[in-house]
Amino acid sequence: MSGRGTAADFDGKAYVSTLSTAPGVYRMLAADGAVLYVGKAASLRKRVANYFSATPKPARIMSMVSQIAAIEVTATRTEAEALLLENQLIKSLKPRYNVMLRDDKSYPYVLLTGDEWPRLAFHRGPRSMPGRYFGPYPSASSVRETLNVMHKLFRLRSCEDSVFRNRSRPCLQYQIGRCSAPCVGYVEPDDYARAVHRASLFLDGRSSELNEELAQAMEQASEALEFERAAALRDLIATIRGLQARQYVDGSIADLDVLACTMQGSQACVMLLAFRDGRNLGTRAFFPRTAGSEDPAEVLAAFVSQYYAEQPPPREIVLDRAIEDVALLQEAFSINAGRRVQIKTSVRSERAGYVELVRRNAALSLAARIDSQSAQQARLEALRELLGLEAAPRRIECFDISHTMGEATVASCVVFDGEGPVRSQYRRYNITGVVPGDDYAAMHQALSRRFRRAAAALGTAAPVAEEGPHDAPARDPREAVLPDVLLIDGGAGQVAQARDVLQSLGIPTRSGGNPDGVLLVGVAKGEARKAGHETLLLPDGRELRPGAESPGLQLVQQVRDEAHRFAITGHRGRRQKARSVSRLEDIPGIGPRRRANLLRHFGGLAGLKAAGAEEIAQVEGVNAALARRIYDSLHGTDSAT
Repeated sequence: MSGRGTAADFDGKAYVSTLSTAPGVYRMLAADGAVLYVGKAASLRKRVANYFSATPKPARIMSMVSQIAAIEVTATRTEAEALLLENQLIKSLKPRYNVMLRDDKSYPYVLLTGDEWPRLAFHRGPRSMPGRYFGPYPSASSVRETLNVMHKLFRLRSCEDSVFRNRSRPCLQYQIGRCSAPCVGYVEPDDYARAVHRASLFLDGRSSELNEELAQAMEQASEALEFERAAALRDLIATIRGLQARQYVDGSIADLDVLACTMQGSQACVMLLAFRDGRNLGTRAFFPRTAGSEDPAEVLAAFVSQYYAEQPPPREIVLDRAIEDVALLQEAFSINAGRRVQIKTSVRSERAGYVELVRRNAALSLAARIDSQSAQQARLEALRELLGLEAAPRRIECFDISHTMGEATVASCVVFDGEGPVRSQYRRYNITGVVPGDDYAAMHQALSRRFRRAAAALGTAAPVAEEGPHDAPARDPREAVLPDVLLIDGGAGQVAQARDVLQSLGIPTRSGGNPDGVLLVGVAKGEARKAGHETLLLPDGRELRPGAESPGLQLVQQVRDEAHRFAITGHRGRRQKARSVSRLEDIPGIGPRRRANLLRHFGGLAGLKAAGAEEIAQVEGVNAALARRIYDSLHGTDSAT
């Protein structure tokens, strides 16, 4: 359901009269169709009517209401459904006036794989691998600390499958007592399965059940006169209880998160302290986009709603201040978690101490971030003066090329704004169809692909021809945004390629006399390639050598180094993939299906190379003759021919 029109013509009070009293979600739209705000409501009519009443409102809300040209609503069966839909829409639409969780990092987990001999390992990224995921943890260091304890207690393997399948003797992890060496049969399958079960109990927070199980096993071992095994179980019980005694909250098992929000102006920091099974997993600072709000309670409420829509909530969430819709949030979280979830804002004793600790750390983190932003602004201002710009650059892009003797050439594009790197807008380009090692042609191709999209979106060039999925017209509006400063890692030759690309696409440049165009700057390495000796090549032919003490050059170095790192990472991945595939493609009789079977069976080319011909012959679709041919080809023996 919607009300359409211009901001001047839209009659909010008349539109409200058409709404139902059902729960749901409303979307406020500007005249150009942009989403201004997404909100949930127990009653759509009552909630939306509040925006058009005579009650005084903050300037931010008044500004938003003045831009409303249409409102769209979606009715839901329950308030909990409205909360879920609201979070989904905020994440996908990124409304201008919503407080929004801004976090470009994936969360780390402990992974217990579903293999015959399960592996216990650190995991970050999509949870697509079969197995159990425990977490999320607030930081990578807390995961590594947990894994360190787990390997000492339960001695589960941590090695990759390609290594595990090809061991002939135990590795160092067995020697130092952190693995039971299932790779060479030093542990019975039943004993390893019991260790996996106990590790799962520990990570699930079922410590009482684990201790009872270990105590019974110890008694059984004693009765069977297996005193060495009984002693090992006794030591394991003592170690686990010692860990719990040091880390329990209030002397009892606790499954809780403690959150606090602090603000300076419209900048906010939400600090999270996590406990699972009474163990302190550490803290993590978040800096949500406040959309101009200066109310910590509003920011904290939005954070709690959005964060726990993505992550499993603990049994108890302790906040440093009261927020709206606590009952609704508790209901929604409890439904999703399948158990009761409580949100508390008034606590005593040790929990009150944790609230104060988190609040203090939030203030320190926000102060450090503001100081960092101030330093970034100072460097941007120094760069403005260095390059002779009228205003500090709001967007900087840098391109770099990486390859090894012309192999697997990759170009990178990184983006910085006034707050630092914008990683969500980084891009890599796999360079194809150029002479290996021709950096000029590689740079020309990468820049053409980046700015051809922008030119098509801006209407300065013809639409992109169909040259492949990477050359499709820009679907993301941000791809049509031009940088204020375009840095090219290289000398005059690379800069000339960039100038040709921009001119051919009709992209305005400052060298063309347009004060609002893109400023093209080459970053040439200095004497002996030392940092701080770089030369900046400007469009008018000037060469600047500001020196290592220049804050403006330090910013250029930071952006250039980030482009270099991003390009090398992409190049190494592409090179390794190309080598893995090409080595097998060159062997007669190996097609895509057999190649996939081989790599899957051995966990990669390294595992395949470590295998004997007899082991290779066990792979589906590979007979003894082909297995021998594969082995000889990978090891360079004569019979490969």
